[in-house]
Order: sequence, then structure tokens, then C-alpha cells
Amino acid sequence: MNIRPSLRLLTGSSRKTRIVSASALFLVVCAFGAAGVAPITPDTSDIHVRAIAEELMLPSLHQQVAALELQDNLYVAEEKMRSGDTIAALMTRLGINDSAASSFIRSDSTASAMLRLKPGSIVQAQTDSQGDLQWLRATPSSGKDAPNLVVTRKGEAFDAIEETAVLETRIEMHSGIIRSSLFAATDDAEIPDAVSSQIVEMFGTNINFSSDLKRGDRFNVAYETFWQNGQFVRAGRILAGEFVNAGKTFQAVWFDDPKSAQGGSYYGFDGSSMKQAFLKSPLAFTRISSGFSMRTHPILGAWKMHSGVDFAAPTGTPIHAASDGVIDFVGVQSGYGNVVIIKHANNISTVYAHMSRFEKGFHRGSRVDQGDVVGFVGMTGWATGPHLHYEYRVANKPLDPLTVVAPTMQALAGPKLQRFRAVASDMSHRFTLLQADAAETPAKITNLAAKSSSIS
Repeated sequence: MNIRPSLRLLTGSSRKTRIVSASALFLVVCAFGAAGVAPITPDTSDIHVRAIAEELMLPSLHQQVAALELQDNLYVAEEKMRSGDTIAALMTRLGINDSAASSFIRSDSTASAMLRLKPGSIVQAQTDSQGDLQWLRATPSSGKDAPNLVVTRKGEAFDAIEETAVLETRIEMHSGIIRSSLFAATDDAEIPDAVSSQIVEMFGTNINFSSDLKRGDRFNVAYETFWQNGQFVRAGRILAGEFVNAGKTFQAVWFDDPKSAQGGSYYGFDGSSMKQAFLKSPLAFTRISSGFSMRTHPILGAWKMHSGVDFAAPTGTPIHAASDGVIDFVGVQSGYGNVVIIKHANNISTVYAHMSRFEKGFHRGSRVDQGDVVGFVGMTGWATGPHLHYEYRVANKPLDPLTVVAPTMQALAGPKLQRFRAVASDMSHRFTLLQADAAETPAKITNLAAKSSSIS
């Protein structure tokens, strides 16, 4: 058996050839050596030894060298467009040294969109060892709906196309603990602000986030995130949430409803609706500067009843409709200044006063949904500082918005309830897993699902 490799292979000028040949020699020697040191079996008449030779199929030397050369000759780089960047500077950072590609990008009507990329846009490129461009892909910074730009080498020429953005959808789950505020807790848990705002909207019917939060309150949340080419694009809708406030647990699950104008709504884990309950606070984050009680009027100086709740907030803070209803009045009223009055079911109405301005497009008779912005905080009318005066009335009689028990919609029933239970059961299981993880690592992020979707 000849195991000596060709001297030319070991001394050839190609380093790759020498490495592969030496590796092959090492394997052969190991195999030979293993046979040589095997234990010697006693020679007895009861034992019959039979040698079996089997050919081991290994990649050819040519295949191994070709694979190494392929890896060495093609390079993929990724960069982000910087403020003030030129296409020449970007191509240099990507390792592109290709005047033909540069000319094509500047002259082609489609490829020239590269020249208008905004800072933060992601650009990937593949080049050979000479710096010649093989392909280039640009993902705009506004990847939510903008198409990708792809430039590809076609022999000695190039081709450019706009490619429909394909987003990967993931479900992420986070947990958090309140130590000072909701926003601080969501920041610690690396939850996007867009999701934090949804938490307020989801549980705003049960929790006043300006006054009800307690140190040690905790929450779990599952929400969609959208990714493109491995880069985070944006956060989507909360799919399920759980908030423990002062020892009381509130839960909500998003349930698709084709008949709903919003495409769905949030329900408790038992199928009870969370949609029609009135928001405790029409503002996301505020402090109460004056409650529902007798007081000395700050301007008139008279001792009189304060028939609403004042939420202090910076001028321009959005004001949200407390529930579904119809605009009954929008305009100016004496001490209220700029005021909106909304009529709701069951002879209920809500009042929003001292606005700096109204949201555009609303007028008497306009329908509004819970959470719609109807105006912005100001200090018009009789006000000593920017705040919202908010009233809750039944049969035109003011009641304390913070203590009144508001009505809710009918719970799910029949086939809808059966479908909902399957969704709720899945989310409940996910939260159980998250709680087990959070017990060891607070605010742990768990990626539970992924799928792709085209954004046109």
C-alpha cells in the first residue's frame, strides 16, 4: 500500500494545495497507525478472524481546493448610510473598487435611488477579491413600506430592480417590574415606546397610570416585531398583556374580529370585553392637580364644587376620547375655554376642557372611538396652568370619574368564544413560560415565533 503523497503536492507553490494535501496525508497516517496498534488477539482454533476492506469516499483534492478558493474570493460587507455620506465613500467602506458599477449606479434610473438613501439605511454588498461588485442590496431606513433596491452583475453589465420588502414577523415576550414609573420599567425591559403606549391604552380602563401604580407592580407583554434582513424595523400590536397592580391581576388578549372596523379588540382571558369600559384617564401620563370635591376656586376665590378631575400635563399633550361616542359640542364655553363634549350610550357624556386646540376633522355629530385624539392640553378659559379638566356625567349629573363603575360590552359567546379560548390558552401558556424565565432573569426577552410577510 503506497501512502506517500506526491512530493509535488507538498512542495507546490499553492498554499491551499499544501494544506489540503497535508490534511489528506494526516488522515491516511492516522488510519494506518490505528491498524498498527490494535491489540493482538490470541491464536486459538475457536476464533476466526476475517479482514474487511472498505473504501472511504472523501471529497477530491480538486473539490476541496475549489471550495477554499470560493470562500476566499467572495466577500460580503454591510454598512449604514451616514449623514453627509457620498456614494463613493459608502462603496469604499463596502470594499467596492469597481468604476463600472459606480457609473451604472449614477446613470441608471433605478439604481440612482442609491444616491438618495437616508442616513441609517442598510446597504449590503458582495465583491470578489479584486473589489468588483457582484451584488448590492439597499434597505431604506423607512423599511416599513419602502422597497429594497437590488443591483446585480450580469456578466460585464449590471441590472437594477426594486424588490418588494419582505418582513419577518416575530413574537417577543418581555416582563417588567415597576420601581418608579411605567416608562422606566419598559425601558429597563427594552420594550419600545410604541408598545409602552399600547400598555396604557390596553389597561387604561382599569388602571390610572398617573396615580394607581405601586412599587413592585409587575407586567408581562407579548407583541409583534417586524424585521428585515436581520434588522429591526418596527414594533407591532400587543397580542396579550398581563398587569399586576396592587395585588390585582388584569389580563387582555387581542382577538381578531372581521366584523369590527378595527379588525379586532382586546378581551379579558375569560372572554369579557375591555373595549367599552371608560378610560380612567384621558391622558397617558399625568398627575392629578385637583380632584372631584369642594374647593376654593383658583380664580373666583369662591368655595364651590369642582365637578371634574384636573390632570396637569404639558401644553400639547394629546387628549383621548374616554369611550366610543358622538361629538355633541366642539367650541368655546365661558370658563371651559376650548371644550369638547362627547355623548355615549346609557345617557353618559364626558367633557374635555381648557384645550389649546382641537384635533382636526371633528365636528358636532362626528363619531369617535375610544382612544381617538380629540384635542390637546392647554390653559384656555379659567385656568392658571396647562391641564385638562375632565368630567363624567350621567343624565347630565357629574360623577367622580375615578370611582364611577362604567359599563362594558357584552362578553364573547358561542363559536367566537370557542375560538377565543384557543387563543387565550396559547397566550396563557406563553406567560407561564415567561414567568418561569423572569424568576431567574428579570425582563428576559423570548422570541417565540417567526414568519415572513410581504409589505407592498
